[in-house]
Amino acid sequence: MGGPPVTARVWSVQESLEVPFPPQTVYAALADVRRMTEWSTEVIGVWPRGERFVGINRKACWVWFTTCRIVVADPGREFAFDVTTFGLPVARWGYRLTPAGEGTHVTEYWVDQRRRGWRRRVAETLGLLFTGTPPARRAARNRAAMRVTLQRLAAGLRAAA
Repeated sequence: MGGPPVTARVWSVQESLEVPFPPQTVYAALADVRRMTEWSTEVIGVWPRGERFVGINRKACWVWFTTCRIVVADPGREFAFDVTTFGLPVARWGYRLTPAGEGTHVTEYWVDQRRRGWRRRVAETLGLLFTGTPPARRAARNRAAMRVTLQRLAAGLRAAA
């Protein structure tokens, strides 16, 4: 009986921010995947290859690569990509854009339900080795990173205006 309470693992999170720019402007910035290095807390490099791109990521002393495939490219509405590492499915990252008066309500989301069966265990082990983040803490870490990402996106859009 005693001991810490057990909490259920969180498999998806989202964060939102309203920016004073039209959806098309926000979408153009997000769809230029090379610009992720400007606002992401982890991405330090991007190598675009058509509908796919390789992300080079870093957290403290950990560095890892991901292969991403753009799965939603709906200008002014949504941009999303599926992430794999070593051929193993990891997660979907995306951005939904909703007009809000003169600006845009930007929602960044992450869904980690692509990991299944034995691949899930391998992908989670690799995730721990490469990012230093245990699976149970991944959602909280991603939520905090999303807040920073959205703030940096807004600042980048303001600077470019």
